[in-house]
Amino acid sequence: MSERSGIGYDSHRLVEGRPLILGGVVIEEARRGLAGHSDGDALTHAIIDALLGAAGLGDIGQHFPDTDERYAGADSVELLAEVNGFLNEHGWRVDHLDATVICEAPRLSPHRDEMRVALGHAVGLDAREVNVKFATNEGMGAIGRGEGIAALAVATLDRTG
Repeated sequence: MSERSGIGYDSHRLVEGRPLILGGVVIEEARRGLAGHSDGDALTHAIIDALLGAAGLGDIGQHFPDTDERYAGADSVELLAEVNGFLNEHGWRVDHLDATVICEAPRLSPHRDEMRVALGHAVGLDAREVNVKFATNEGMGAIGRGEGIAALAVATLDRTG
C-alpha cells in the first residue's frame, strides 16, 4: 500500500465579535474569535492543507477561495468532510492526523477530546487516530502578544486501491 504525508499551516488574527472555533469546537470562554472568510478555524484549515498536500491536490485556497461568497462563514469541519470525499474519489484514505495549535490564551486542553472527535468524524477516523496538541509562543511575536492563533498539521494518507 502506498503512503504519503503532507504538512499544513494556517494562522488568523483574533478579532472582537466572532466566536473562537478550533477543530470544529466553539471555545465559549474565549473573548475573541478568529478573522476569516469562513469560520476562521485555523486548526481545521491547517489539516485541510496537510491532507490536500499529501494527495498532491493543491491547497485550501484553490478549493475554497475567499473570493467565493459560497464559503463566507462556512463551517470548516464541513469543508474538511468535503475534502475527505474528494480524497476518497482520488483513491486516498486518511490514516492519521497530528496537529499543534499555537496561542497564548485561552487554555485549550479542556477541549482536546471534543476536537479529536469532531475532526476524526469528518474524515472517518476514530479519535485515537487524531492527535491535537497545544503550545504557546512564550510571549514572542504577534502570537505571543495575543494578536492571533496559528496551527500546524501533518496528515498521513494511504492508497485505497
